[in-house]
Amino acid sequence: MTYSTDFRQKVLAIKEQEGLTQAEAATRFGIGVANITRWNKCLEAGRTRAKPATKIDMEALAQDVKTYPDAYQYERAARLGASQRAIGYALKRLGVSYKKNTVASESGRKRTAHLSGQDDRVSGRHQTGCLSR
Repeated sequence: MTYSTDFRQKVLAIKEQEGLTQAEAATRFGIGVANITRWNKCLEAGRTRAKPATKIDMEALAQDVKTYPDAYQYERAARLGASQRAIGYALKRLGVSYKKNTVASESGRKRTAHLSGQDDRVSGRHQTGCLSR
């Protein structure tokens, strides 16, 4: 939890005025001793992240999953210009899961990507691979 700068200043001012130890001040204000120790070093509020959460275009990744459902993460990373681990995190945020479906895989791989919003029937086929009648 981030405390405001004026609260931090108030705690440190009262600690100095009343001659409290860090443990006594922490008990009085119901905060941790480590907080006061850090505040003595630097009063500024917690750091905020100034850049976006990811450099990966989520729409482009979703389109890549639809276009290449059986691609490996390193292949997606090469196409999208990101690291394999970043692709893994982004796929998790998208809700992509892998389904065992050997019939749908053109390259013979045992896994095919499945976006959480897609229907389980793909092009008239059930999960077993049989054509629906």
